[in-house]
Amino acid sequence: MNAQLRLEKITPDNVLDACRLTVAPEQERFVAPVARSLAEAYAQPGTAWPRLIVDGDRPVGFVMAFLDVRFNPENPDDRARSGLWRLAVAAGEQGRGYGRFAVDAVCEELARRGQERATVTWLPGEHGPEDFYLRLGFRRTGEMSGDQVVGELDLPRV
Repeated sequence: MNAQLRLEKITPDNVLDACRLTVAPEQERFVAPVARSLAEAYAQPGTAWPRLIVDGDRPVGFVMAFLDVRFNPENPDDRARSGLWRLAVAAGEQGRGYGRFAVDAVCEELARRGQERATVTWLPGEHGPEDFYLRLGFRRTGEMSGDQVVGELDLPRV
């Protein structure tokens, strides 16, 4: 992997670069636009962890984690979870390991914060991210969050 590959905090200097990122047209129904994700992050600053994926000086994607969220707060058995909220690798940048890098970086951050598992949800369908997440080791939990499949990955202890 490229040594210049990193996640950057979203700042006034790079927010427009983040907002300009778009996925392939056939993937648009599976991931919200970055601008919406940033609006949600702004509205939930204690929950959202948004980052720009950068290779050298080129923004190539966007990732956002969620921290300590209950999917169904009315259910007393529902535990707080942390995991991957959004992942968008720019259409022309896919297939180069950027998505894997971003998921690994989110998982490292969650483990550093003491989490034992990373959670992700995805909308099933052709051109969707399910195969990608399963290849990374996420497993279906059997739960649904609305119309999305819930997957989890055990994290190494830090």
